[in-house]
Amino acid sequence: MPIDAQAAIDLLKELRALTSDENGAQRLAWSPTWLKARAWFQTKLNQLPIEHHYDAGGNSWSTLRGDSDAALILGSHLDSVPNGGWLDGCLGVIGAFTVLRRIADEYNGKPPITIRLVDWADEEGARFGRSLFGSSAFAGTQTIDQDRVRIDANGVRLEDALATCGVSIDFIGDAQRERNHAAAYLELHIEQGPVLESLGLPLAAVLGTKGVERHAITFHGQEAHSGSTPMSKRHDALAAAAKLALEIRHIAMQYADAVCTMGSVKTFPGIVTAVVGRCETTLDQRDLDAEVLAAMFREAQNKSVQFAQEEGCTVEWSRIWNIAPVPFHPELIELCGQAIRETTGHSHRMPSGPLHDAAEVSRAGIPTVMLFVQSLQGISHNKIEDTREDHLKLAITAFDKLASKAIEWIRQS
Repeated sequence: MPIDAQAAIDLLKELRALTSDENGAQRLAWSPTWLKARAWFQTKLNQLPIEHHYDAGGNSWSTLRGDSDAALILGSHLDSVPNGGWLDGCLGVIGAFTVLRRIADEYNGKPPITIRLVDWADEEGARFGRSLFGSSAFAGTQTIDQDRVRIDANGVRLEDALATCGVSIDFIGDAQRERNHAAAYLELHIEQGPVLESLGLPLAAVLGTKGVERHAITFHGQEAHSGSTPMSKRHDALAAAAKLALEIRHIAMQYADAVCTMGSVKTFPGIVTAVVGRCETTLDQRDLDAEVLAAMFREAQNKSVQFAQEEGCTVEWSRIWNIAPVPFHPELIELCGQAIRETTGHSHRMPSGPLHDAAEVSRAGIPTVMLFVQSLQGISHNKIEDTREDHLKLAITAFDKLASKAIEWIRQS
């Protein structure tokens, strides 16, 4: 039975009209608009022969019972960043719904295995800074003690925001119960970057999500008067930091898919008439290969020491956060590639730089893969985010083929 990809696009436009304004999508997690989006989506789900509930982590589960308890999970997230794009996250939810509806129709409400659709809670972390909230509760990687005291820009505590949505932060770990009988997880998402567009390709199978090393780096020099201190006598902390900012480009470009970013620089005393005595910076490094990530980290450290010495300064490092690379399941990657090839005639594989709920599901030991669709101009987290409609149709068609292949794969496992 062919899938109705146009119906999915129509639903995406309906959601955009309901929860966006002139600045973009406003489905901030734990907000009234997000709850409105979820209520709207529930009216669509009620048309299907499914069971529905919210788990302890705030994730929304819709289950189509099959002849077997073994479950294929399809999912993504409805929440957005403020002033976000119309496809980020919700494409995967609406695409999964369309596949679920096709399966329900084809098998008269009783597929050979159980099919589950999940809308993960607070993937973005835009309000409280805790990304992958619901999927980490599912995976058992939640950080309750650190998270309960998080506050938003208006001083609202995360714990209180959850309570208004019926979620108790002390029990979010109970969401791990949803892992019972989980046999595989599939997620459709926009690429959010420029790679596919640059290659002229609409779709890609995702190899996994890159690991992240994120550090605060502080260069210490000596404050001095900018007018009276000769260039040769300066201990300029900013000069050392600037050298590292340029060097990380060379470090990353030694590897095919690695990235390094110094996204924040603060100088002290921070006035035009003083040589910088202290420069605080941040470094974000990402790659799918753990050995590459470790090598880039070591090289950046070594270069920071070298540049500090050249400028008569010292340097210190402090880890902010890190996560290991999460490779996806090789057999599911192959099935995803087959589905793409059957849909478009081409197949491409690539890693994901951004993190996704799929990474947390994979960390829980559940076979996982993602399917990417091209993003125009590589733009996301912005109201101008967009994807060609013919590419959206291809993505939903390929995702449906992948789901069929995964069902058969699970049956044979």
